[in-house]
Amino acid sequence: MSDWDETTHIADPDHVPAVKRSGEERAYIIVLAGQNVGEMYKVTGEQMTLGRGGGADVRLVDEGISRFHARIRVEADGLVVEDLQSRNGTFLNGERITSRRLEDGDKIQLGRTTVLKFSFHDQLEESFQRKMFDSALRDGLTRAYNKRYFLDRLQSEMRFALRHRSPLALLLFDLDHFKGVNDTHGHLAGDRVLAEVAGYVIDSIRHEDVFARYGGEEFAILSRLMGAEDAVRFADRLRRGVEGLRIEHSGVIIPITTSIGVACLPDLTVDTANDLLLAADRALYQAKALGRNRVVLCRADLLDDTTDTTKNEPL
Repeated sequence: MSDWDETTHIADPDHVPAVKRSGEERAYIIVLAGQNVGEMYKVTGEQMTLGRGGGADVRLVDEGISRFHARIRVEADGLVVEDLQSRNGTFLNGERITSRRLEDGDKIQLGRTTVLKFSFHDQLEESFQRKMFDSALRDGLTRAYNKRYFLDRLQSEMRFALRHRSPLALLLFDLDHFKGVNDTHGHLAGDRVLAEVAGYVIDSIRHEDVFARYGGEEFAILSRLMGAEDAVRFADRLRRGVEGLRIEHSGVIIPITTSIGVACLPDLTVDTANDLLLAADRALYQAKALGRNRVVLCRADLLDDTTDTTKNEPL
């Protein structure tokens, strides 16, 4: 395990100049394999830390990666990748290294499954890479992650939480009486509502949270290291925010509310990602049964109910 100081400063890419090679080309790392596949990070500042810890500049979801696994450091004659005494080592083009200068196109392996590519791109190439990432992993209408990506992340985050006995919160929510919006105002209005609500949620969550469109008008948020009390408070803030949105279509204001089910580890004794989904779904069902536009936290007695309320597909 790395003994790198977890208080390392996180560079703000909007205020720290990007590292350039020549002209308009800037240095990037792109995730080629692993849970974060497709993500692209601009190298900024004097160094960039890579790891699974919340304080890493680039946070990578992989149990084989240390909290602060490696860093990319800017030197006078170029960029260097350096291992930070990680548990499983840092590999450059297949060779385990302690420190090595980076060349355009180099492949960096961290942990068991994560492979990064170091390269230089101009603005046009960066835009292309990001569009490729978005089209593969995000819902086109809402810009939330798609269900497939979400289920993959849920599996990995669940394993991490169980192994380390750390908090994990799952929020499952949908829009109340959404069918009535489509029936009354038309599907274009429904699309507008979905996009506006998703945009509000994206602006409200933490950078490390995973927000996805789970299906139709149903959404999910996965929050690592968030306990039950904070998760319920967060969910209720989202609920009130959605209720306060002023969504207009063709000159008509469309009111909308949401019901939210919350399931948290380690409060619940569940062993699989599907179990956690079931718990959040039961809480969502309860929120609707109690009148909608509310938040319900799943507790053990709710899981004891034998009524089958889940619509979730097996993972």
